[in-house]
Amino acid sequence: MTTPRHRPESEPLLTPSEVATLFRVDPKTVTRWAKAGKLTSIRTPRRHRRYRESEVRSLLERNTHATIDA
Repeated sequence: MTTPRHRPESEPLLTPSEVATLFRVDPKTVTRWAKAGKLTSIRTPRRHRRYRESEVRSLLERNTHATIDA
């Protein structure tokens, strides 16, 4: 579920497609992760999802290490 939060204007946001490219998954998978609470989404005024780049990079880093360590 999404949580509206105030964010600094300088914080970069990524689209579902950009996140999907980083993880090499379909954009719908990214949306499912947000619905499952694995990734926080921010809604634009037009209700499009955006993701904090810092959170995405952190998740990517954790997943990369988990894959290597496994």
